[in-house]
Amino acid sequence: MRILGIDYGDARVGVAVSDLMGLTAQGVGTIKNNSKKQLFSELGVILDEYKPTRIVVGLPKNMDGSEGFRAEATYKFADALKKIYKGEIVFYDERLSSLGAKRYLTETNTFGKKRKRVLDTAAACIILEGYLNSHNIN
Repeated sequence: MRILGIDYGDARVGVAVSDLMGLTAQGVGTIKNNSKKQLFSELGVILDEYKPTRIVVGLPKNMDGSEGFRAEATYKFADALKKIYKGEIVFYDERLSSLGAKRYLTETNTFGKKRKRVLDTAAACIILEGYLNSHNIN
């Protein structure tokens, strides 16, 4: 049972996947969000490879818990994702996931161009790990 985690952004989309037991998250990669066609084509390849039973999409919320314009864009993305994925799509509060990813990359001395390339993947891992931990998936 694999679960896919997605950190959706206007410029880049980070993707992570759980191990078969649903205990840990590993980064799959970051997809440049240049066009819907290209984005969903690349996501389709990932879906075919990992065959997840569920997708967890990070839901951006304001610090007070309210949803802003980024949440609306995320909902639209998830609706479009349903055209290529027939399984369950759930949302997970992603507040501070990017901050956590930045801290992790700083602790591992990942800077410059490499940092930019892996930031969204690291955020997807944090979102997925948070979901797995909060739902005791295993």
